[in-house]
Amino acid sequence: MKSVTERKIIQQGFMDRMDEDELLNCMRCGFCLPSCPTYIESGFQELQSPRGRIALMKAVKDGLLEPDEDVERSLSLCLGCRACEPVCPSGVKYGHLLEEARDIIQQNKIQKASVKTVRNAVFEGLFPHQNRMRTVTSLLGIYQRSGLQKVTRKIGFMKLFPESLATMEKVLPKVPKRKEMNNRPEFLPAEQKRLKRVAFFAGCLMDTMFLETNNGTLKLLQKAGCEIVIPKTQGCCGALHGHSGEKAKAIEMAKLNIEAFEHTNADYIITNAGGCGAFLIDYDHLLMNDPEWYPRAKAFKEKLKDITQILVELDFHKHVSLHLPNQCITYQDSCHLRNVMKTAEAPRLLLQSIDGVQYYEMKDADRCCGSAGIYNIVESEMSMKILDSKMKNVIETNTTTIVTANPGCLLQMKLGIEREGLSDKMRAVHIVDLLIEALND
Repeated sequence: MKSVTERKIIQQGFMDRMDEDELLNCMRCGFCLPSCPTYIESGFQELQSPRGRIALMKAVKDGLLEPDEDVERSLSLCLGCRACEPVCPSGVKYGHLLEEARDIIQQNKIQKASVKTVRNAVFEGLFPHQNRMRTVTSLLGIYQRSGLQKVTRKIGFMKLFPESLATMEKVLPKVPKRKEMNNRPEFLPAEQKRLKRVAFFAGCLMDTMFLETNNGTLKLLQKAGCEIVIPKTQGCCGALHGHSGEKAKAIEMAKLNIEAFEHTNADYIITNAGGCGAFLIDYDHLLMNDPEWYPRAKAFKEKLKDITQILVELDFHKHVSLHLPNQCITYQDSCHLRNVMKTAEAPRLLLQSIDGVQYYEMKDADRCCGSAGIYNIVESEMSMKILDSKMKNVIETNTTTIVTANPGCLLQMKLGIEREGLSDKMRAVHIVDLLIEALND
């Protein structure tokens, strides 16, 4: 229970910081309701819809409602998938409102010492430091390769954890060795006539746990006629911080990345993770009140493209032979790639261009899978409800391969396959890894 003082401070934060015009843009029309996973899975509760959450924010700002536990719970249960934005006739920037509200609450509420310690360890001590990310990831690799993983499973140690976490341990990718993670070049030439000079955003988890996907991305770019710059001073995009009420740290990380890419002389900045790309493309909003950094953030934003988009624009799928015999595949949209970066057609074009592939469009492929960063850990019950609904649609396609374009989505779909007992019949892969597999070198 929040104290009276705590509620007053949070309420003042809403009054001072929440965008009145953006809140008033919501016409309460309800177009967002069918697109909201939490509204549907909660049994159509208004407080678990974008419209309902905006009404709560407005009521707190106007002093009509105290920012109590029910308000915080409603905002916490939102996936932040932003599927409501493309269907909103008023163009409400719901994601920006949500992040601001979460930051106000998070920075002004009294937390238990244990919670504060964990948050500091994650948000301050780990993700902003790529060397530490490599160290932690390499420890996971040792756990996988040493035989310890087999022992913990054999003795049933993972049964001590919630079911979703225990299953997640099974679907984690094989982690590369520390030496491989450290061996990142800063420049790669095009494999044919140079068409573009691009800078690659490597990310934190993508350049450690999903290193092979990053390596595959670089290979595809080279084959598409791109010379590649990989700035050494880049870091985590800050999405986890921005979505979790750590806005100040997200701003700090945004400035670091903008500075890292400013002098690359690149035509484009390429990402291969929908979640990262969506946060990067919002740097201009994050820095809108900073007269020095806002124009720099705008310039950064204008160069951003997803790997699938640049491959299509360079006609990669027309000039390179792609072949996978007897493959039945479907595609699960990354919410942020589709809803924020506006990239939905390019991945499908690439998949349908692979010789030997039968492509089946999944029902509600654009609906969130329930991953949403760390949502599947902190909001496991709702996440699993959403995943179970998603897997019904997957199974209806009768495909053997689910393709995604974001690491969180990839792990969530692998988790869904395990939960359904389909690991011997179905797999989930990142689109980059499937394209590498389809290359006829």
